[in-house]
Amino acid sequence: MTTKMLRGMALAAAFGLGTLGLTGHASAQESTNRVAAETDWSVFVEESPRACWGVSSPKETANTRDGRVVTVRRGDILLFVTYRPDQNVNGEISFTGGYPFAPDSTVAVQVGTETFQLFVSGDWAWPASPEDDARLMAALRGGAQAVITGRSARGTQTQDSFSLFGFTAALEAAQSRCR
Repeated sequence: MTTKMLRGMALAAAFGLGTLGLTGHASAQESTNRVAAETDWSVFVEESPRACWGVSSPKETANTRDGRVVTVRRGDILLFVTYRPDQNVNGEISFTGGYPFAPDSTVAVQVGTETFQLFVSGDWAWPASPEDDARLMAALRGGAQAVITGRSARGTQTQDSFSLFGFTAALEAAQSRCR
């Protein structure tokens, strides 16, 4: 598993956003690294290796297949902004949709009238470059909502709506803790 996947699982346990098979001890241990709650966003810090991130879960989700609403079981659905000073990561946006994305697909992030494409790998999606991260970050800072649309390996179209209320405060809190 990648560090991001493990972090996502830890956050899910801390948020109580899903059943991950973690023991009560592990859940309690992970929840102690939450350092702030900025309205719809929370901020976490990990000491070794040093990492700080803001994270939120969607306010609404919709799942369709062949144009019809379907009920599907998904894992944790989380939108992150991460800082890892030891790796020169200064504001990386990532998204986990709770399912494996369709191979060779992209995930669309709409903020206001702007749409951004993220590349996918397994359950995760990211902007393709630091420049794309910066453009998306600017849109998220100025927006009220982000709507993220993806397609699962099984062909389900998903649409997750995230509130951006508190995004800038969470971003600044995470950034200041990881200088």
